[in-house]
Amino acid sequence: MILDQLIGIGASIGTGISLLPQLIKLEKEKKAEDLSLGMMTVLLSGLVLWIIYGILKDVAIIMLSKSVSLILNVCIIILSLHYRSKS
Repeated sequence: MILDQLIGIGASIGTGISLLPQLIKLEKEKKAEDLSLGMMTVLLSGLVLWIIYGILKDVAIIMLSKSVSLILNVCIIILSLHYRSKS
């Protein structure tokens, strides 16, 4: 495998799971006051655009990693709204 492909895969995996610690913390603490919904919404928009870009360029690793990030982002937003409504 070529070095640039390995770097791309590593970067995609890293960014793809980067939201996982936030999701775990949110679920564990069951509070979301410190989380910026504005930032999460901007990130959501960027992830959608990345997925579209991956589709247009036919780059599977971009589509896959950004889809994982998108799912984690949506889960964080849903839990954040849920826990804020309980406060």
